[in-house]
Amino acid sequence: MREIIFDTETTGLDNRADRIIEIGGIELFNHFPTGNTIHIFINPGDQKVHPDALAVHGITDEFLKDKQPFGEVAEQILTFFGDAKWIAHNATFDMGFINAELARIGLPPILPERVLDTLSMARRKHPMGPNSLDALCRRYGIDNSHRTKHGALLDSELLAEVYIEMIGGRQAALGLGMAGKSNQAARGDMAMEDDVVIAAVLERPRPLAPRLSQIEEQAHEALVAKLGEKSVWAKYANVD
Repeated sequence: MREIIFDTETTGLDNRADRIIEIGGIELFNHFPTGNTIHIFINPGDQKVHPDALAVHGITDEFLKDKQPFGEVAEQILTFFGDAKWIAHNATFDMGFINAELARIGLPPILPERVLDTLSMARRKHPMGPNSLDALCRRYGIDNSHRTKHGALLDSELLAEVYIEMIGGRQAALGLGMAGKSNQAARGDMAMEDDVVIAAVLERPRPLAPRLSQIEEQAHEALVAKLGEKSVWAKYANVD
């Protein structure tokens, strides 16, 4: 199962007039990061970056002047996402902008059933909040000290870690598939079948030394003897 954790930065808050100026995304396969990412800055045309938005992400009009418009990068974005689930924090905001940009170039919208909102997830899981990305990083012990301003790719990386924790932590990825077989050579002790990792279970060359000393074993036997034949310990005393 492919999922793309993504984030956008925009010129302002109104998707009817404002434009996307940055998009970043992280690919997950079976909840496991594959290392594949997308990161694009986008020229918003005549729309200028609002001062309030500039204070949040620091992306200037001057920086965006030589970047491609959305229409020229839309195919690259849609190809990267493919048939994956679109996952964002406060996805209503991001998808409003994505679908507005698609409509401007005559492409159909991304349907709601393909979208997952981690903010809604967090509010169900932690109803007392707070549930901002920074707050969730603190809750799950994820280092976001390098996040001095918002950035689409950085926020996607942090959100990917938060998302994995919210669905069950790192254990969610254990034993699950890896995206593609290109990593097989780096895992000499694993086999791949239909993109599922099968790890070889190795036997110890010699058993571990017993942790109980002989004196401790004798003391335990004496205690069991005092408890009588009907005790639970006595029931299992002679079981190998």
